[in-house]
Amino acid sequence: MTVSRPAGFLSRLGANIVDGLLITVVWVMISFIVYQEFTAGDLIQNILQAVYAVVVPALWYGYSVGKYALGIRIARVDGRKVGFGTMLMRVFGAGIVYALTLGIALLASIIMVLVRKDRRAVHDFIAGTYVTHDSPAMKKSAE
Repeated sequence: MTVSRPAGFLSRLGANIVDGLLITVVWVMISFIVYQEFTAGDLIQNILQAVYAVVVPALWYGYSVGKYALGIRIARVDGRKVGFGTMLMRVFGAGIVYALTLGIALLASIIMVLVRKDRRAVHDFIAGTYVTHDSPAMKKSAE
């Protein structure tokens, strides 16, 4: 297992905030075009956010727009490319665990990112991932 230059809590939180704002803005624009009114917090917005969280990193070397803006990305511990299966486990597998534990595992994840040297959270362990400051080129040249 090689975890290189792990990203901390604030950069991960900042990236999630940027992504959440992006999805909200896109959904508000779509809802205005479709429904002729501004809506937010809709089930469709939640689905859009989940699809975004799986598809974008799987296609873009572990980056989302927020992660790219903050210079971090999702990487697999085994060094292979992050794909759809990995991202499905990370997003939906973790979502199930967080729901079943009534959010306790989410609180544990926050503590883990704050105190663990490798900065891995529950969803990282489920999917075999971590969040790093390394670019894909840096990772390849380091191997």
